[in-house]
Amino acid sequence: MRPENLLSRADLDFLLHDWLRVSDLTERERYADHSRETIDAVLDLSAELAATYFAPHNRASDLNEPRLVGEEVELIPEIGEALRRFADADLVGAAMDARVGGMQLPYTAYLACMAWFYAANIGTAGYPLLTTGNANLLLAHGSEEQIDRYVRPMISGRFSGTMCLSEPQAGSNLADITTRAEPQPDGTYRLFGQKMWISGGEHAMTENIIHLVLAKVPGSPAGTRGISLFVVPKFLVHDDGSPGERNDVVVTGLNHKMGFRGTVNTAPTLGQGLHTPGGQAGAVGYLVGEENTGLKTMFTMMNEARLGVGLGATALGYTGYLKSLDYARGRPQGRPVGADPTSPQVMLTGHADVRRMLLTQKSYVEGALALGLYCARLVDDEKSGSPQEAADAKTVLDVLTPIAKSWPSQWCLKANDLAIQVLGGAGYTIDYDVEQHYRDNRLNPIHEGTHGIQGQDLLGRKVLAGGGAGLAALTGRITATCERAAAAGPDSELAELAALLRPRVSRLIEVTTALAEVGASDPEAFLADATEYLEAAGHIVIAWMWLEQLLALGSRLGDASTGGADAAEASDAFAAGKLRAARFFLRRELPIVDAKLDLLASGDRTTLDMRDDWF
Repeated sequence: MRPENLLSRADLDFLLHDWLRVSDLTERERYADHSRETIDAVLDLSAELAATYFAPHNRASDLNEPRLVGEEVELIPEIGEALRRFADADLVGAAMDARVGGMQLPYTAYLACMAWFYAANIGTAGYPLLTTGNANLLLAHGSEEQIDRYVRPMISGRFSGTMCLSEPQAGSNLADITTRAEPQPDGTYRLFGQKMWISGGEHAMTENIIHLVLAKVPGSPAGTRGISLFVVPKFLVHDDGSPGERNDVVVTGLNHKMGFRGTVNTAPTLGQGLHTPGGQAGAVGYLVGEENTGLKTMFTMMNEARLGVGLGATALGYTGYLKSLDYARGRPQGRPVGADPTSPQVMLTGHADVRRMLLTQKSYVEGALALGLYCARLVDDEKSGSPQEAADAKTVLDVLTPIAKSWPSQWCLKANDLAIQVLGGAGYTIDYDVEQHYRDNRLNPIHEGTHGIQGQDLLGRKVLAGGGAGLAALTGRITATCERAAAAGPDSELAELAALLRPRVSRLIEVTTALAEVGASDPEAFLADATEYLEAAGHIVIAWMWLEQLLALGSRLGDASTGGADAAEASDAFAAGKLRAARFFLRRELPIVDAKLDLLASGDRTTLDMRDDWF
């Protein structure tokens, strides 16, 4: 597989260096050991590893699902080899602190690196996504003993990690979990219960698997306030770091998925009695933090995973776009309207409707990639900026996280759908990658908080947090971008596009304020159409990302940025393509926001008043 069919390195370089200026971060103490050269070197390495060790078995891992044999899960060996190469390159801890063996790379650069692996093979890349999230949670909330015992081996690639939240009877409603953790005299706990949808829950690719498990201690408060978090290793770990006795956490079934098959998805049972560590029933668990703070603590991993899911969705959409573009450029079919039927056929890109489908994909995937890396830059500012920069970054990141997870999961999936359409009948066969990319991407609107849950989080919590400080911080940044674009002059296309965005930002504020008033008296009506709100806000944010990219192009746009020439006459093809995609999104996609905001403002109760027996 050629790296250029996975992602565009030119786009990554532009976003990282010309727009986000990630090299400026190396002037801060946290990242002082790095430079543009080291960042580019890690990007080069990631592209090479992704193309050489991840992409080649993407189809094989789809066709050869994980198998449960006894208590063990069998995977194709290429997955383990790819993960060993990944760990040997020190990429597991690339963004983690040097004190625990990490590279302390800027998070923005790290996510750009991970995009290569997600594009190459999302199923195999799912394992390090989980492991790094697990390790980062323990770095933030675990004891020094837990960091030494579990995190360092994860960074080196010896151990892997999972997150165990959902249960068969509870689904996404974690208030209803029933897994219980019984305190023991030695300070440990014994856990009993069943989990569901646990990715990476069993395999033999690492010496140990470290589960982070949500459970309730008997006597704890009802609902989410009574949830605690525990480390439950597959094998107990000796003081010297070696795996010891088998713990009583056993996979009792696998879930067979539509796509994303390389990441094994399991139904583990704790405390079934198949193993009795220390001669006693129950899975041995170690409390992380304090009792009854587990859900709040788990959000450290969940929010990181949500950014990773959004980036994974983006990467799948991006590689599908590039592959459909490559096909369209090389596939002769048909002639222009009115052409002589005996004239040579033109390539698919010679047809306006195919160009529409390709441009739609480009506007989605390049906009989504910009959003994912922008969020990563906020993470870096939160970690390394001044106190004010850190606080501002956190406020904006909190609002953007549900959008960064869900918008790519919805619209980059649409890009995959269009990639299939570009290939026509060929796209619907396993002879081409695009059908698998669609199936793999279909998981992303579901896991790590469904599309609907992200809508409720955005409207019900994030935009109104701090008396509306979250919404004010976000819209303030968007408005500032519009003002910078307007400063290009009244006749510039930048000003024209900013004029399309700015009134929609004002309308979003207006509708949010009205909805907040509804929520004060009718919470159910307030959140009934939160998904519509998420989608409207998401399109506004992506339009902002496009305007930001045009501003970063600066003089590369040539006269097109000041209205003096058509976009095709811009100074280079890369800039011309960016301008066309931005124009397409703001003129053709952004208007759907109007209908959604009109619906939200109308107070329509169709879904609220629908009765079960009317379906």
